[in-house]
Amino acid sequence: MKNSEIKAYSAEELQEKLSAERSSLHAMRFAHAISPLENPMKIRDTKRNIARLNTEVRRREIEANS
Repeated sequence: MKNSEIKAYSAEELQEKLSAERSSLHAMRFAHAISPLENPMKIRDTKRNIARLNTEVRRREIEANS
């Protein structure tokens, strides 16, 4: 997920993507604890996507308050 894609999302879409990524991360961590994932780097990618989404949400909050 690229920053240009994230900036194009509406506020509702950002929240939906954020909750989807969080649930995906939870599921991957659970699956990885039971048996190793085929590609454990997906966990890192998902964490980074969550951080990107949170950054965009926060940026919009700051702009709205300015």
